[in-house]
Amino acid sequence: MAIRAIEGEGEEAEARPAVFEFFAGGGLAGIGLERAGFRTVFANDIDAAKARSFRANHPDIAMHQGDVWDLTAADLPGAPALCWASSPCQDVSLAGARGGLQAKRSGAFWGFWRLVEGLAAEGRAPPIVVIENVAGLLSSAGGADFAAVCTVMAQAGYRVGALEIDAGLWLPQSRPRLFIIAMKGLEAPETPAPGGPFHSSRLVASHAGLPEATKAAWAWWSLTPPPRRNLDLSSLLIPDVEADWLDDAQTEALLSLTAPLHRARLDAALVSGERRVAAAFRRVRVENGVKIQRLEVRLDGLAGCLRTPSGGSSRQYVMVMQDGRLRARRLTGREAARLMGLDETYVLPSSESAALKLMGDAVAVPVVQALGEQLFAPALRGRTKTAA
Repeated sequence: MAIRAIEGEGEEAEARPAVFEFFAGGGLAGIGLERAGFRTVFANDIDAAKARSFRANHPDIAMHQGDVWDLTAADLPGAPALCWASSPCQDVSLAGARGGLQAKRSGAFWGFWRLVEGLAAEGRAPPIVVIENVAGLLSSAGGADFAAVCTVMAQAGYRVGALEIDAGLWLPQSRPRLFIIAMKGLEAPETPAPGGPFHSSRLVASHAGLPEATKAAWAWWSLTPPPRRNLDLSSLLIPDVEADWLDDAQTEALLSLTAPLHRARLDAALVSGERRVAAAFRRVRVENGVKIQRLEVRLDGLAGCLRTPSGGSSRQYVMVMQDGRLRARRLTGREAARLMGLDETYVLPSSESAALKLMGDAVAVPVVQALGEQLFAPALRGRTKTAA
């Protein structure tokens, strides 16, 4: 089932580096890369609903809906500059069962890597490979999963490094993610030693546990943090008059789940009389050996990390305190899209639950754009100059 490259594009589009986007979901990684001057020419996802959303927003891009294990190099068009894989994270997430890369969903990475090897065998190896996953990959299987991913890339001749990036530096959502970046035949900005916000202490510790041969191929990629974020959660919310607020009984039932410290913070904000906006979500916590459902509240202008039920958390809530009154409602799909860096033109599924799932499984657009602009594009430009 070979899929042909996109036809009818202009010279300007053709000049942009080509991307294959695996486990693409709604195509948010591709949107970030497009903003950085790239173009997606092929996408894949096993989920039918996500594939429909991808096609609704990217009608001109070839999308293969199906298992990555069913693809071969012959199905992939041309020679990509970059292969992006946001492989399933549930089995390595700190919030999930942590079955590791041997588990069925996260094991899809090996199906992806088989395709990279197939491209290499045909002389079409991508000079850049990116694996995006939850930060739990660093400790999954005692660090063995992280080491396996980095080592297989190093053995294929890539220079490998990683960055742990929180989208909260760009957007009002706390969303830490791990980006393993491999480059072959390119030079990208790097530092001689770890430092800055993107080389976290747990990343440094995980690097220390890598095999020596993998360490020899390691790069501490350099990424400059953005200017101070000027958005907070309240700036992305729909108007109060358009919101579907919980009734008093539902609100009180929700508040009954808050831990004493979180309830005290809400009460203090309520007493002030000023307008304050909080984000909240339900989590199961173990207290005195007993599992208890708690409502965790943030009043720092950030939403908690958008997740899906399979990722270990529930739908988020918005709480507004003003003039001595507290109102609560559920976060909408459109608000979740804004928290991922999308504009209003992005077509969401008609179902709120489907929209929230799509966003909860996605990657934040501005983070991908920063990687494209600061690392991937300069590396490819350097190769072009050398070749010239």
